This record gives sequence, C-alpha cells and structure tokens, in this order.
Amino acid sequence: MIAEKVSSDVLSTPEVPVIGVFAPCDPRIDADSRIRAGNIIKITANLLAKAMKMPNGLAVPVVYSDVLVDGEKQADMVAKQFKHRGVNILVGVPDTWAFPQLTVLSLLSHFPKDTPINFTCGNSGPKPGVVFTHAVSGAISQYGGLIHINVGNWPDSGANPEMSEKTARALIDWACAAVTYQGLKGRRVVVFGHDSMGMETALPHVLATRNTFGLEITRLDMKLLSDMLLKKAYDEEELKALRNWLDGHAKERIELRDDLDNHRLNQSLAMYLIVRDLLDELNAVGGGFMSQLEWGSDLRGIPLPVADVMESLFNSTFDHTGQKPVVPFATEADVQGLLTMLFMTYLSAGEPPLFMDFRKVWEAWELKELAQKLGIPLKGETLWEQPNLHTNLAAHLRYPPSCHYGRI
Repeated sequence: MIAEKVSSDVLSTPEVPVIGVFAPCDPRIDADSRIRAGNIIKITANLLAKAMKMPNGLAVPVVYSDVLVDGEKQADMVAKQFKHRGVNILVGVPDTWAFPQLTVLSLLSHFPKDTPINFTCGNSGPKPGVVFTHAVSGAISQYGGLIHINVGNWPDSGANPEMSEKTARALIDWACAAVTYQGLKGRRVVVFGHDSMGMETALPHVLATRNTFGLEITRLDMKLLSDMLLKKAYDEEELKALRNWLDGHAKERIELRDDLDNHRLNQSLAMYLIVRDLLDELNAVGGGFMSQLEWGSDLRGIPLPVADVMESLFNSTFDHTGQKPVVPFATEADVQGLLTMLFMTYLSAGEPPLFMDFRKVWEAWELKELAQKLGIPLKGETLWEQPNLHTNLAAHLRYPPSCHYGRI
C-alpha cells in the first residue's frame, strides 16, 4: 500500500454550507407514526431548500435522511450519510419521543462540537416529540454543547403535517444564522492600513475574531496599493469601460473642477479594479480601507484619491459588469463595522449593507419645514413624524421585522 497524492484540480473556493435534516424515533413506535415522522423530515427539508440562499445567489444545499434514528446503529448510518455530503448544519424534527443518548448524542459524536444544531417540533401529539426535544436539549447542555430548540406547531394527526408559518419562520431565521456562521468559517477579510481614529470599533481583534467566528483578518500595507496604482496594475481598457459606465449614469451629477479632479476620479476607479483583483486573489469576502490621514490628507506626503467610489462599488449589487454579489467594505478600516456589515449581508442572503457618510442629525421639525418648503405633503404616518420619535425608533431597531421567510 502506498500513499495517495491528492488531486491538484480541487477548487480553492470555499465550500457552501450544507444543511442535514433528520429525526430521532423509538423502535417501539407504530408503523403509521414512523411513516409520518419520515414525511415530516422531507417536508422540512423541502421548506429549507426553497428558502435558503448564499449572498452570491447560490442555493444552500439541503439534504435529508429517511433513516429514523432509533439507536446507535442508525445514528452512525445517518452521520456517515451526512458527512459524505458535507453536512455541517443539523436540523432535527422529532415527532415522537426517543432516547437522547442512543440517538442524537450518538449522532453528534461524529461532528465537531461547534456544529450548529436546531430541534424544531410540534407542541403536543399522541407521542409528543416536544418531550424528547427538551430531554435532548438538557442532555447536550450537560456536557457543554449548544442546541437551539424551536417549539412550534404542526397538526397532531395526518400523514403529512405542515408546520405553522410562525414555526417555519423561526426555523428559517435560525438557518440563516447557521449558514452565516458556517459560511464565514475559514474565510478572510482584507484590511488596508491601520485604524484611522484609534476608535475601539476600528481595532482588529485578530484572536477574538478567529476564535469566535473562524474568520481571518489579512492586513496589507497601503504602500502596496500605492505602488500598484502608480505602476498601473490594472486593465486600462476596463478602466475606460468603468468610467464610461459611470459617466453614462451620473455625468451631470459629478463635480469636477479641473483636469486634476478628473485624473483623481480615474485613479479612484482604478483603485476599485486593483483592490477587486486583490480580494479575488485572496478569496476574501470583505475588506476595509484607511483613507485618513496618511493616504488622502497628510500634507507631509503626496495625497492620493479618496476611496469613497471604490467602497461604494464594493457595497453595491452592481457595477460596470452588471449585477454582482455585494462585497462588504468598511470605510476608514473600521474592522468591527466591517464584521457587522458582513454578517448582515450573509444573514439577508446578499442584501447590501447601509453605506453612508454621517454629516447631520435631522430633527423632526427641520424635516417638516423642509417638506413644506419643497411642497411635499405629510400625513403624519412615517416613523420620524411621531411625537415620541426616539422611543419609537429604538423599539423599531430593537425588534426589526424579519426579512428572511418567503424571500431568501
């Protein structure tokens, strides 16, 4: 026997998370109840398969096993099935009671301790799976594991019970979080420069980020970008295409005082092409850029063009090539802001993060005066028109409406 060399044809792009749906059972349960339990597995898997997408638009693979996990042998069998398909997210849908150690604990022994696992169940039934759900939650917690339980509703009778919309919404929201967690493991963000203001939100906590999320923070010196810009390390024909695209949509709104401003704008666009290629080379999922002060404002050096255009294009769903996935990109190398943007984009299956510059806090009375001046009628229905603006806004931000179910 000799060692086998692995293939060099394996793609370097990370794998997409895979969700595996299963159900424990009890071998003493009657045949009709076992058929119903198997049907619930399939119904749940199809629900998730229709709902889940990655930020780049690819579907999240969802697989299921119709082998009911009655004991250790079945637990080993389902684990092997799932591992063969790359499953790293587990969803259990028990409709009957079972024995935790013989079933789920034996299954989990095949997976890393931090594998996300969810148990969704109905809340009654002749042989209630909710009893098992709480039992297995306790058993997993006792050895330091984590499990999310979703006690919901589906009909107590019938061979093909459909879970309620509220139950499905809770499961899909959790699955979005699990896909975000597993989808970002082993990925990296690329940050140019250091923190511009010395603020806590900009500091890259490398070890905490690595240990908590499995994300790496790659730091690149800004001299590299400056050198690549000066040596024109980009496709000049593509730069022309990008500038023509921008002019075609916004030429009248672009303020250019002189030829130097025009040159700086082209340099800003060239920066986008250079950094885009660097992120692609490093398989990065996001980035950040420190403009102030050394890059753009320190008069001891040679000020280079600001990165606002580049950052806006990365955070957008389109550029001169057409529709594209969002690449969360933080201004002023705000690393923790970048992580928040990154998580929200993954949680929403590719929606762009809010990217804006902060200049003024508009108070309600100012907005009303401006609306009157512009002849815009107000009906008193918008959030900012309410008497208790700050209270209402805080409540809205604390409990935002779910954006996952039925859309992703």
